[in-house]
Amino acid sequence: MSSNAAPPKPTQVLPYATKDLLEVYTLGTKLGQGQFATTYLCTHNTTGRTYAYKSIPKNKLLFKEDYDGVWREIQIMQHLSELPKIVKFHDAYEDSVSVHLVMELCEGGELFDRIVRKGYYSEQEAVKLVKNIVEAVQDCHSRL
Repeated sequence: MSSNAAPPKPTQVLPYATKDLLEVYTLGTKLGQGQFATTYLCTHNTTGRTYAYKSIPKNKLLFKEDYDGVWREIQIMQHLSELPKIVKFHDAYEDSVSVHLVMELCEGGELFDRIVRKGYYSEQEAVKLVKNIVEAVQDCHSRL
């Protein structure tokens, strides 16, 4: 007789224990909100450098595949982090409630919002923008 019960949901995303995020960083203001995560400002307690960290609540990770997806995101960010047009990944932390991904603070704002705010791009400006995007995608694909 076979069981149709789903495998138990994991409790950890990272395959290793981490320090508490608060031991390493002072947490700051909310920068943005997505469907599955919230991004905040943080400051490294030793260096004083500012970063962004994405906090993913574990209660939004409903299945093993969700946990695996976050781990895969971390691995991809680590792998692509040295590319020139890709956000730099610094570290991951995990506690009983959330997984936190610390990364470079990008202060330029959302590209879409910048396009809407500007309203008009010359052909030359549009070519430069699209070229940067395509080069970043090409760099990513050449690494995977």
